[in-house]
Amino acid sequence: MRSFSRFLAVTGAAALAAVAPATAAAAHPGGFHHGPDQAVFVQTNDPAGNAVLVYDRAPDGTLSPAGTYPTGGKGGAQTGAVVDPLASQGSVVYDAASHVLLVTNAGSDSVSLFGVDGDALQLRQVVPSGGAFPTSIAVHGDLVYVLDTGNSANLQGYRLLAGRLFPISGSRRALGIANANPPQFLASPGQIGFSPFGTHLVVTTKATGTIDVFGVFPSGRLTAATANPPAGLVPFAFSFDSYGHLVVVEAGTNSVSTYRIRWNNSLDVLSGPVSDGQAAACWIAAEGNGNFYVANAGSATLSVYHVAADGTVSLLPSTATTAGGPIDLVVSPDGRFVYSENGGAGTIDEFRVEGNGSLTPIGQITGLQAHVIEGLAAS
Repeated sequence: MRSFSRFLAVTGAAALAAVAPATAAAAHPGGFHHGPDQAVFVQTNDPAGNAVLVYDRAPDGTLSPAGTYPTGGKGGAQTGAVVDPLASQGSVVYDAASHVLLVTNAGSDSVSLFGVDGDALQLRQVVPSGGAFPTSIAVHGDLVYVLDTGNSANLQGYRLLAGRLFPISGSRRALGIANANPPQFLASPGQIGFSPFGTHLVVTTKATGTIDVFGVFPSGRLTAATANPPAGLVPFAFSFDSYGHLVVVEAGTNSVSTYRIRWNNSLDVLSGPVSDGQAAACWIAAEGNGNFYVANAGSATLSVYHVAADGTVSLLPSTATTAGGPIDLVVSPDGRFVYSENGGAGTIDEFRVEGNGSLTPIGQITGLQAHVIEGLAAS
């Protein structure tokens, strides 16, 4: 943990200077229209007033600005965070089934819900997050959980009905993490997410170094958590493969490990930790064919891993270079393109996925606010 802290401090000193904020594209007048279905969403995370930036995705994967939509809340920054002010994954989530976009407002302890029609958004709700400093959101069917990372940290559940959020009575779960508000980035949880069938809810904790697993009742409430030790150090972000295996990136060892979730909320280590030899590996995204992309903020690179059907992890001999300080990343739903949000540079790098899983640069969005932007989702 101390070496990870020292590295982040060095990263902060060497990070690129902040660039001018992006010129806001005018939101679409007159409400919704039938625009393209392919879009990428980013939150500005501005403490003075958060907003969502929308980009159209062309057939060749390149992006173009399509609008800016205020969230009705405020962004925030965790203490000590440099390129990734929310120190999390999943602060912006698109749910294709309900055509809604969910965004955390860390600075105002709220969550915004937008209706999505192509590249146009409509703000429907701003609801309390149930705690302090929300940074990550999980969605499965009509069930939504928000991770609040400030103070002792907690989870809050909601039902997503008719395109709106309704709190679930008795769903709040405290994680019991001693922190402040804003939280210290090394002591805050990293991500919340549902298992593929929605039977379990997973939370990574940097402070205690555990992977906490909750069972999910039909009511939407949770069982008590089982705190599982990780194979590597400092579990940060995670995804799942097509077989339901949990795939975790561990920032302390710059590695990836896989796990099987058991009925009693415990984890069996299947493979790992497998290091990519990079620095500050924290974020991960699934491509859909067993390939996973990992963002290394300290090395300004993206690594490629493959997870076999039995959960065995292998590092592929392909590393893509980014503009600097990559944090959140997302794979397009068709698996053809990868987008890297570079917090240290204020850019979004665009890549095409090749047949062997390697990445080819195809363009770049510039002019976003460095060290402030957060979250990335794609439709």
